[in-house]
Amino acid sequence: MAALYLLPIYLGETSSVEIFSGQETNILRRLKFFVSENEKTARKFIKFLCPEVIQNDLSFSVLDKRTTEQEIEELSEPLKEGNDVGLISEAGLPCIADPGNLLVAWCHRNKIRVIPVNGPSSIILALIASGLNGQNFTFNGYLPIDAIQKKKAIQNLESISRTHGSAQIFMETPYRNQSLFDDLLKYLHPSTQLCVATHITLPDESIKTLTVREWKDKKPDFHKKPTIFILQA
Repeated sequence: MAALYLLPIYLGETSSVEIFSGQETNILRRLKFFVSENEKTARKFIKFLCPEVIQNDLSFSVLDKRTTEQEIEELSEPLKEGNDVGLISEAGLPCIADPGNLLVAWCHRNKIRVIPVNGPSSIILALIASGLNGQNFTFNGYLPIDAIQKKKAIQNLESISRTHGSAQIFMETPYRNQSLFDDLLKYLHPSTQLCVATHITLPDESIKTLTVREWKDKKPDFHKKPTIFILQA
């Protein structure tokens, strides 16, 4: 019976191979069919973890935010034919801040087994290292780009956090990190806790939780570096 393997990928190319399990290495060595958000990224990761794999033997289909239901049916052909398939995200775990859930949902509808493989997730790793509420939290994806809408979103997340005691997790395109950080300091209450988690699992990893008041005297080094933000009022 065919299975879809959810395969974690590194959070950056300077990651260590040691954070990946032997299970994933063994799976990568035998799979021939892959679905990925970006074929180039997926191929580089496979070469990183299993350099002995012959790349020309591999077949890739792309699943991104533009993929249609008809295209899901088409890229599912290997599964229909009884072949195991690996699903690879752009970074971290498939289906978290990633469109891979569309294929997983297809598998459930068509009685195809789905097998998650353990590995890094910047969102979960940031949360557990933050000291904030891991029993009540929400991942909010990206906040609005529009200045007025972003201000409303920040204040709304703080209000929800204050009411429910929850941790509110979100992210930003790396080159907008500074702009978002400046807005967080401007619109959040000075006593609200803010975690800034940058380059998780990489050699220059930095994870710090301070109050907004304390952050005003700091200058995080996160220019163009993937970063997770978590607030808790």
